[in-house]
Parts: sequence; structure tokens; C-alpha cells
Amino acid sequence: MKKLLLLALAVSAFSCKTETKPDYIVISGKITNKLPAELSINTQDRSFTEVIEVAADGTFNDTLTVEKGSYVLYDSKNPVFLYLDSGYNLNINYNAADFKNSLAISGEGAAENNYLKEKREKTPLLIGDNASFYSLNEDDFKSKLLSIKDSLSTLLTNTPGISENFKTSEQKELQYNYLAGLNVYEKAHRYFAKDQEFKASDDFLKEFDGFDYSNEADYKGSASYKKIVTDHYITEITDLMAKDSLSQEEAFFKTAKSIPSEQIKNTFLFDFANQSLGRSEDIESFYKEFMSISTNEDNKAVITEKYNKLTAVAEGKPSPKFVNYENYKGGTTSLDDLKGKYVYIDVWATWCGPCKREIPFLKELEKTYHDKNIEFVSLSIDKVSDRDKWKKMIETENLQGVQLLADNDWKSKFVQDYQIQGIPRFILIDTAGNIVDPNAPRPSDPKLVEMFTALNI
Repeated sequence: MKKLLLLALAVSAFSCKTETKPDYIVISGKITNKLPAELSINTQDRSFTEVIEVAADGTFNDTLTVEKGSYVLYDSKNPVFLYLDSGYNLNINYNAADFKNSLAISGEGAAENNYLKEKREKTPLLIGDNASFYSLNEDDFKSKLLSIKDSLSTLLTNTPGISENFKTSEQKELQYNYLAGLNVYEKAHRYFAKDQEFKASDDFLKEFDGFDYSNEADYKGSASYKKIVTDHYITEITDLMAKDSLSQEEAFFKTAKSIPSEQIKNTFLFDFANQSLGRSEDIESFYKEFMSISTNEDNKAVITEKYNKLTAVAEGKPSPKFVNYENYKGGTTSLDDLKGKYVYIDVWATWCGPCKREIPFLKELEKTYHDKNIEFVSLSIDKVSDRDKWKKMIETENLQGVQLLADNDWKSKFVQDYQIQGIPRFILIDTAGNIVDPNAPRPSDPKLVEMFTALNI
């Protein structure tokens, strides 16, 4: 009897024991048909990146200790959008040659991720084409936006296996996404309905009455809430520029200082500085102002590193070099091969719309200056695997000048040395290989010809 009692107590103790949720995430799977050049897990803003080793048979397995949130598993071509939380053990499999139809996600956390996968596929179908969607009148637009929200909410409710915590946060995300849609309607309607005078009625945004722009948890966890808050402060910046005749940077810093939430202020500051520091006309002043306002030491360290790299490519400094880049006409070309001439570099890609809009202006410049002491270099950061697309566009558009393909797209050393995060980007280098302007005017900007004239090119 005593043994039975001890056994019962042991079983009871075992049964009542609370399982501790792992504080890590496991991602494994297999990629068939073609091994990726590199597989990595990244935050959407690429502030965090970790390379995942892939075996010869296409299998991979990694353990992560990262914050809960949205990530992208990326093989340099196919993005797998993921939501990760502690305790998840996800198995991800797909055929690289048929990614869209073959992607399969299973394991702990699969229900949430398969819901998000279906949500991404369903949303564009519910919206239809943007022109028709944003050309709707106010009532019809709001009605359709609500129906999209309700449809996705039903999908969430009907997807089995999703945790209650995820459902709660996702319902909030759907509401924020609805509000974000209302927020962009006026500008989008002007564009798609070709009515630049359009102004939404006074009560169109009545759902924003009393809206809290200082919810730090939602700013961190909800992409839609963060967009709403960002758009709110961008509007303040625009108004300040018009009302007080301030530059964009002056208005930005003045607005940032007024943000009541320290966390939101720091993130807002960092996001802008990370993208805009390299394009500033006065990098030193921009950097000093950022450092005086930000209170996040990690953010300040990142921007300081970027500032140090940017000052290394300031006017008058020796230009970073590219070496043996593939030349469309055959062979390879290095920057040193062009020494003795001014070099105007256009960093572009075949998939970049703004880059392609500059092509006619660039061709006209090349024609005007064809017998002058200047080389026009078009440096593509298309992936090496997209070489044929690059060559085809050169042929189709009859592109002139020196047409080069970078050796490692965005990760090419020349691109990283110049801290290039957006294209098109234009760089002017003098005859001795020194930087004239690391952010030269675009071909469509009359200031470029003024610069050439001042240099007696």
C-alpha cells in the first residue's frame, strides 16, 4: 500500500509539473533542385542577419535566440516570410525551381506561419488592381477595406492550431492595417484617379479621433501601427517645412525632438538616419544633431560606424575601387583603368524603376560629352545569376558608356564602401581617382551640367 501511495504521488507530481517553454527557436528543412549560394535569416529591415549553413543535400538546421517578430528566410532569390516566437520548431521545405507551389511549413508554429502565408496570397486578390481600388469613392473604398479586414479575420478564426496570444495580436494588426489603408487613401486617390485637387471629407478619418501615437508595444510589434505613427510624424515634418520654410532635415529633427515616447523617438530617429545620413548635404551637422537627440547607445554606435565610413568617402578623399568587374563588351574593367579621366558612375539595376527613368537623360549626356575627358560608367548591381537580364536591357535600350556588372550585387565591396543603400546612386570621381561628389546630381538634374561646367569638363 505504501508503495502504491508513493507511486501515485510520483505520478501526480510528474503530471502536474509545468513544462518550461524553450527560449530558443529551431529552423530546419530542405531545399531541393538547386542549392542556394547563401541562406540567411533576416529581420525585414536587415538590421539582423545570420547565415544558415546548407548541407550538400540541401538540408539545413539552425537554433536561433531572437526576439519575437517577423523575419525573412532568404536564399538570394526566394523569400520565406516567417513569424518567429520562442519554442517554435519550424520545418521548411521547397523546390527552388517551383518555390511558390512547393513551399511547405510544418512543426511547432506552423499554424501561425501558414495563416500568414495564406494572408499574403489572399490580400492582393481581395484588393484587386491598385488603380481600381484607390479610385473608388470614399464610401465604397471604406466598405471594401472593411470587407477585406473581415475576410482576413475570418481566415484567422478558421485556421486551426493558432495560439490565442497570436490571434489577439493579429486581430489588432488587422485593425491597424485597416486604419493604415484609410490613412493613405487621400494621396493614393489623387494619384490613381488623376485628381490632384482631391481632398477627403472632414469625417473620413474619424476613426483616428483620440488615436494613441505613443503605444510603444504596438510600435515595436505591429508593422501597420508603426506605419501609421511614421506617416503621422512625416505629415508634421511636411507641415513644418511649408509653414516655417525649414529644410527636410531641420523639420525632421525638430519633429523628432517633440515625440513624447523615448522608444518611438529613438527608432524614428534611427530609421531616418540609417537611410538618409549618406544623402545629407552636411553629414557632420546631421551626425551631431542625431547624436544630441538619440538616447539609444546601440543606435548611436551603428550610426557612428556609418558616419566614420561615410567620412572616408567624402569630397577630396581617394575613391574606393572596384577591380575586374565584368564589362559588357568583353573582359573586365577596374576603376584604375579609367584614371586620367573624370568618371561619372551610375549605380543601377535592371529591376529599378527610378534608375530606368534616368536612362534617356544619361544617354543624352553621353552624347553631349562623348569627346570630353569623362567616362560614363553604368555599374549594375544585378545578381550575377541575372547576367542575361542585364545584357538584354543593354541591348534593348542601346545603352552606351562603360557597362559593368558588380561582382556581388549589394554586397560588392565598392557598393558597401560607399554605404549605398538605395539606387540610383551617382558618384563623380576626378582624374586622379579622388572623390568630387559621393552623391552627385542625377542626369536629369540641371545641377549636374553646372558641375561639369565648373570643372571645365
